[in-house]
Amino acid sequence: MTQTMQQLPWWKKCVFYQIYPRSFQDSDGDGIGDLRGILQRLDYLKALGIGAVWLCPVYDSPNTDGGYDIRDYEKIMADFGTMADFDALLAGLHVRGIRLVMDLVVNHTSDEHAWFVESRKSRSSPYRDYYLWRDGKAGKEPNNWASFFTPSAWSYDAPTKQWYLHLFSQKQPDLNWENPALRESVYGMINRWLDKGVDGFRMDVITLIAKNPALADGCGRPNENGYVMADEQFALQPALHAYLREMRQKCFAGRDCMCVGEGTFANEKTAPALVRDGQELDLLFQFDLMDIDGGRDKWDVVPFDLRRWKAIVAKWQKTLDWNTLFLSNHDQPRPVSRFGCTENETLRIRSAKLLACMMHLMRGTSFLYQGEELGMTNMPFAAEGALRDIESLELLKTAHTPAQREALWQAILKKGRDNARTPMQWNAEPNAGFTTGTPWIDVNPNSRTIHAAAESEDPDSVLNFYRKLIKLKTEMPVFCCGTFRLLDWGGGQGLAFCRENGTDKACVFCNVSSAPLPMPELYRHLSLLLGNVPDPQKDRLLPWEVRVLQ
Repeated sequence: MTQTMQQLPWWKKCVFYQIYPRSFQDSDGDGIGDLRGILQRLDYLKALGIGAVWLCPVYDSPNTDGGYDIRDYEKIMADFGTMADFDALLAGLHVRGIRLVMDLVVNHTSDEHAWFVESRKSRSSPYRDYYLWRDGKAGKEPNNWASFFTPSAWSYDAPTKQWYLHLFSQKQPDLNWENPALRESVYGMINRWLDKGVDGFRMDVITLIAKNPALADGCGRPNENGYVMADEQFALQPALHAYLREMRQKCFAGRDCMCVGEGTFANEKTAPALVRDGQELDLLFQFDLMDIDGGRDKWDVVPFDLRRWKAIVAKWQKTLDWNTLFLSNHDQPRPVSRFGCTENETLRIRSAKLLACMMHLMRGTSFLYQGEELGMTNMPFAAEGALRDIESLELLKTAHTPAQREALWQAILKKGRDNARTPMQWNAEPNAGFTTGTPWIDVNPNSRTIHAAAESEDPDSVLNFYRKLIKLKTEMPVFCCGTFRLLDWGGGQGLAFCRENGTDKACVFCNVSSAPLPMPELYRHLSLLLGNVPDPQKDRLLPWEVRVLQ
């Protein structure tokens, strides 16, 4: 069956570009990226070929967790500028035909949000039930839940003699979605942003908003402090679907917008219900591929396994008709350092191009993260004092011996979130052209050679490869609309798949290794649409070579 691109909604036909504003471009020399800085770079985004921007939180925030702790949903953080700056950015994007998707964080707020300030004043406050307050048990927490950032998911509030729930930092109290008044407050806020002209939302940890009303103890493996990551009690609970459907009807129905949810703990059994009928979410981020190099947990780093990667890809392309495709985001390390090869510049460039095709030419909507299109690498942080990420800093507090601390430090260098948050590398000037001041976090020293200015002029750069790739993705129906079929080829060294749209067919062959790999004879005669090696050999793929064939 042939499908035309005209039949698809806009969010299936464009490539998204995620901006972490604190690290994208500083316009005023204070060392912090801002909205006016993004405005200066809109022509760069247009030239790249992207059709929508996902903007990480720019709301007013104490910035405990990179802006994901919101103090006021309808005010811009002073670091980033003003609402007038936001309006100018929105207009600048729209005039270039680029949509804007905001980050929506409604599982929790900052403890400085007016709702929580009022909530904690007394047990009789009208805002008390905007959050989850409970009495303790025998002088301890109400249950045994662990937090993602701290040992316990509960903090005690002495004035009211109760505990409040926070699945993340103690400065990020969880909202109580069972309360209709809270839900109406959230929906009102969403609608005011949509009325302003934003084109949709990326919904942070949206699968966690519904908790088991009983708040029962978790039954998993306790951490060293005796607390349990009780996701069976707070993730993908039955009420989640009712909340998302209500949100759809009260906010999104009748609007030309989209919503993509961060599907924390979603799996092949639970994910389809979230997107199947279009009455909850449009798209879902699931993280099986991002967990591929974790053993017992995220910080137990294990070697990359291509066979496992292929099994995950095949599963999810079958599970969901339309997937989100991404190699990185603000919470993940740089993909070329993680999955590619950085032992020399030739292989860094080649493997960055291969990873781009390996991910973004599959069936689904592609999300790039700033700097991915340059092949930016992980940051060689020199010491713990250079870190800014609360997750990494809290992790180091759990070390009891120098050996444990060193092991955690090595894991952070490989997978810590700050790897993705170093400044965007624009040129070879001081601080990579990001700021004229002192940057809020260190700039990667390789910015002297890896930067947008040089890559724009180099026809063989990673940046220009991404421009060609995005053109294929957004203009050729076979890559936008076609079906996906994984080929049985390559074992633990190579990956290949075919896209088909009626009689239109294309194939992608990837040698994901540092050794040559024979090219199947059946495909040697096909025309080369895109590749990362000049004058490729018909009978074999060089290390980290990719070929896109038609």
